[in-house]
Amino acid sequence: MSGPLAGLRVLEMQAIGPVPWAGMMLADLGADVLRIDRPVAPQVGAPMEDRFQPTGRGKRATVVDAKTAEGRHTLLGLVDQAHVLLEGLRPGAMERLGMGPEECLARNPALVYGRMTGWGQTGPLSSTAGHDINYIATTGVLHAIGPRNGPPSVPLNLVGDFGGGGMLLLVGVLAALFESRKSGLGQVIDAAMVDGSLALLAPILGQWQAQAWTDQRQANWLDGGAPYYTTYATSDGQYMAVGAIEPAFYAALLKGLGLQDQALPAQHDQAAWPVLRERFAAAFGRHPRAHWERVFDGTDACVSPVLSLAETTQQPHLLARDCFVQVDGVAQPAPAPRFSRTPADRARTGLVRGVTAAEVLAHWAAKPSGR
Repeated sequence: MSGPLAGLRVLEMQAIGPVPWAGMMLADLGADVLRIDRPVAPQVGAPMEDRFQPTGRGKRATVVDAKTAEGRHTLLGLVDQAHVLLEGLRPGAMERLGMGPEECLARNPALVYGRMTGWGQTGPLSSTAGHDINYIATTGVLHAIGPRNGPPSVPLNLVGDFGGGGMLLLVGVLAALFESRKSGLGQVIDAAMVDGSLALLAPILGQWQAQAWTDQRQANWLDGGAPYYTTYATSDGQYMAVGAIEPAFYAALLKGLGLQDQALPAQHDQAAWPVLRERFAAAFGRHPRAHWERVFDGTDACVSPVLSLAETTQQPHLLARDCFVQVDGVAQPAPAPRFSRTPADRARTGLVRGVTAAEVLAHWAAKPSGR
């Protein structure tokens, strides 16, 4: 393995959502990630081949029944040699398996024990079932997204699961690893999707309390309410995204639309936003998306076509930056971010199943520690 985390040993308890995503990120950056699969795997959605599940790439997997004495013995042996453990079960579940932080840190005091839940390890909802949509609903995020006179729009599961969940877990794990360089000790990371979602919402919460943000959907400058920060339909049923906030960018937008010499309301006159939106919509609606792509190409108007997933994999800028890698014939996002001195290995491999704990321990014993 290559990358800035080469030599880091990670145990990932099989889960869904943010934990395997965080494990993928660690593996992408060079960590040696061993996924501990259950005898009966959790299943959400339709079953897929491993090659269509990027979160398994760069990892090895072994099946261990943690509910048996033999399985616990095997797992604790791996804990002895690991630097990081990631788990995403409900609070108390790992303790009932005899694999809780107390047991693991008693054996390996330097272990960073990352715990990922929706509601957190404490609080009245901590043991309640939930998914991304529930966590972002509770934190106010969902209320803020969508049309003014319609229901909230679900932003995939990007906010709770990955931005507010997996990314928060990664920050906690890497911070704990940094601190352990001074103390020689590990610690427990309580990463909750409600906490992470609120962290993502921090700038909006600040603006709201300063009375610079209205607690209503599509009524603000960054939620689709402003005519200069939204999407517009083109004549062929496609869409263009507009983000012309700054004066120079807004002027470039007007020029591209042929409206620079028109008598228009002031950009930030919210009472006149419906008028501006109507004028912009009429202009965009006169031509197909390809026309507007040509008009705004090379300008600073901050206008972009809204691409489908299929189009994204062929987008020239993304291809020029090698933003995709092919793993077992499947296009996947390339490892990110990029490092100047310790680049990640871009020749990704898919999930390797069938290894044994003994094989992993022998491999770890033969390799220098990454700590």
